[in-house]
Amino acid sequence: MKPGPQADALLLAHMRECIARIGAYTGGDRDRFESSPLVQDAVLRNLQTLTESSQRLSDAIKATEQQVRWIALAGFRNVVAHAYLSIDLAAVGSVVEKDLPELQSALERMAAQ
Repeated sequence: MKPGPQADALLLAHMRECIARIGAYTGGDRDRFESSPLVQDAVLRNLQTLTESSQRLSDAIKATEQQVRWIALAGFRNVVAHAYLSIDLAAVGSVVEKDLPELQSALERMAAQ
């Protein structure tokens, strides 16, 4: 994919879809996430995909939402992709519950530009 506004639009749509899927899998219920290995796997896979896509966004589009911790997203991706044996599911549940709604709002604003 060639970098630029079209690629950013596609990546933002993909990231928003990942968040929607996570919401569908968990139903907004943290216990559902914590009690089901199937839901955990689905959520972790979508978080990995979402964070991978975030790394491919242009610096220009990222600059429009400076409060998003883009470097932390990249670090989270590395944990999910490479340190999967030591993933703290409670921490992931917290990310889904507290951080994804804020990220979703930022992605919506970015997509509207």
